[in-house]
Amino acid sequence: MRLLTNPLALRAALLFVFSVAAFVMGLLVIRWMRKSLVEDTDSPAQMPLNDAGLPVHAYHAVIQQLKQQKHELATQQLADRRKAKASDTLSSTILSNLSCGVLFFNTNGLLRQANPAARSLLGFASPVGLHASDVFRTATLRPLNDASKLVSEPSVEETLAPALAGSAAIHGLLLNYFTREGENRVLEVAASPVMAEDGSLMGTTLVVTDKTDIERMRHDQKVRQELSSGLSLTLRDSLATIAGYAQQLACSRDAELARQLADNIAHEAAQLDRTVGSFLGGAHAASAGS
Repeated sequence: MRLLTNPLALRAALLFVFSVAAFVMGLLVIRWMRKSLVEDTDSPAQMPLNDAGLPVHAYHAVIQQLKQQKHELATQQLADRRKAKASDTLSSTILSNLSCGVLFFNTNGLLRQANPAARSLLGFASPVGLHASDVFRTATLRPLNDASKLVSEPSVEETLAPALAGSAAIHGLLLNYFTREGENRVLEVAASPVMAEDGSLMGTTLVVTDKTDIERMRHDQKVRQELSSGLSLTLRDSLATIAGYAQQLACSRDAELARQLADNIAHEAAQLDRTVGSFLGGAHAASAGS
C-alpha cells in the first residue's frame, strides 16, 4: 500500500506503461511503413525514378524505341542512297545513248555536265568547267533570211543570257558553229531553266541538235529550185524562138531564107540540148554528193 501511495513509484509505473505503449506503436508503424514500401516497389506505376525523373522501365522502353527508330532511319537512308544511285546510273545511261548533246550550266554559267554527244558536236574532249561564253566562242547566230544579214545580230552569249539567268526558255536557236578542227556545223539549241522545289534556280539545260545535213539538203534543194526556175525560163525562151523560126520557115518561099531559118532552129535546139544536159549533170552530181 505504501508503494502504491508513493508518488515516485506511481510516476515510474506510468512512465513504464507509456514507454511500452510507445514501443508497441513504433513497431506497428515500422511494420506498416515496410509493407507500404514493398507494395510501392512492386507496383509498375511507382517504380524507382532515375535522374531524369522517369521510371526505370519507361526509360529502357524509350531507349529501345530510339534504337529501333535509328535502325529504321538508317535502313531508309540506305534505300534512298540506292535509289539515287540507280537513278543516276539510269540518267547517265540515257544521256550516253542520246544522239543530241545535253549540257548543264550552273547559276554562274559554268558547264557542269556534258554527255558524249555534246562533246562530239562541240569538238571538246572535256568541256566541263568552261563558261558558256567559252563554249560558244566560235558560234554565230544563223540568219533566218538574207534581209537579216543587213541587221546587226546579237551575240550568242547575249541571246542565251535570259535562259542562263532563269528568266526565259529558248527554242529553235540556229547557230553556225566552227569546231577547233575548222569544221562548220549548223546546231539547233534549246535552253530551259531548271528550278528547284522551292522555286530557286538550279541551273540551265541546253539541248544541242546537229542540223548540218538537214541545212545542207535544204540549201541544195533551194539551189535546185533556182536552177529549175532558170531552166524553165531558158526553155520557154528557146521554144518561143524555135516556134518563131518555124512559123517564118512555113511562110517563106525563099530557099536561102529557109536554109538560114533551118540553121537557126538547129543552133537553138543544140543550145537547148546543152542547157538541159548541164542541168541534168549538175543534179546528178548533187544527188551523188548528198
